Amino acid sequence: MTENRISTPALRPPVTPVTRVTFVIVPRFNMATLISLIEPLRVANYLAPESLYQWEILSPDGPDIPASNGLSITAQPLSDRPRRGELICTLASWGAEDYTNRDLSAWLRRQSREGARLCAVELGCYLLAKVGLLTATPIATHWSWAPGFQERYPDVPLLEQLYTLDDPVLSCAGGLGGADFMLRQIARQHGEALAGEVADQMLHQPVRPPDAPQRRTLGAGTDQFSPTLRKAIALIEANIADPLQVPELARRLGLSQRQLERQFHKGLGCSVVQFGTLVRLQHARVLLIATKLTVREIATATGFNALSHFASAFRKCFDRRPSDYRQGWAATEATPSWPGTLSAYIETLRQRTTRAVRGASSFDFVSSSEGPREE
Repeated sequence: MTENRISTPALRPPVTPVTRVTFVIVPRFNMATLISLIEPLRVANYLAPESLYQWEILSPDGPDIPASNGLSITAQPLSDRPRRGELICTLASWGAEDYTNRDLSAWLRRQSREGARLCAVELGCYLLAKVGLLTATPIATHWSWAPGFQERYPDVPLLEQLYTLDDPVLSCAGGLGGADFMLRQIARQHGEALAGEVADQMLHQPVRPPDAPQRRTLGAGTDQFSPTLRKAIALIEANIADPLQVPELARRLGLSQRQLERQFHKGLGCSVVQFGTLVRLQHARVLLIATKLTVREIATATGFNALSHFASAFRKCFDRRPSDYRQGWAATEATPSWPGTLSAYIETLRQRTTRAVRGASSFDFVSSSEGPREE
């Protein structure tokens, strides 16, 4: 007796569709940011039984695009391939404020109309803002350049965090935050387990959430600032044009002036006024590069009532005139330079204080405990 058998084909797992990602770069982009975005995709492909991601690097300025670190990368020209539903990351850094390219502008508008998902990375926000693709949805950009962008585009809300995931435009502040952003994309598409394994391979743990802060140490070498000190710093940064005097700052925080000063000296190694002055000067430096405001207007916008005082304080802090920063990265320089860290500033204060005790002149623009001296 013959038994009839029905043969069935072996079951195979469904094929996972490949996700395409496009990176658009312009000259002087940040190489580290680009690599931090690509590397999680490469590792995901390495771990998966089949490729999960494909990516391409495009530029209207190709084929060899120089990065801010002096290296170059080969990019393909802009192509008309439909990218509906795909992620397009626009990367820009130094000089993005004044970068223009009609072909790129038209290409971005077309991709947006055709349903691509756009992501502004670092100063790639300028590329999208100039063509009207940023809306009322808040975005993240690098904290050090945020004041200049906000001055040019005051209607675009900014968040000082690593990245955002809300449509219609995603964003990433850049740097190593690109890895966190892309790991989150992997988690959304293929699960937290795979994203965690990719992060382990990259030695990048923990994976930071979108609202993780961009800054922690402020150059002081510790991330253990007290909540009160963080609130004080936030108040100073929120009142740059009209600086709060120390008594008012202390009152808002519910402290005495002595308690407030003690918090700053313990956490940052400088006084309230000294820190506030540096914040305003750093803000001024960004406005010099990123806007067309005059030096006098920038002095006023950063809380200096006299141009002479602003120029003197600026030079003492950065050893350059304000006018020297109208170009953040001069064409004659191979790589950009941005001297003037908080740690160096504090060390200068300590040295000058020591000399002052010995009879030398004091550091006049930060000597007052009540507020900066306006001449």
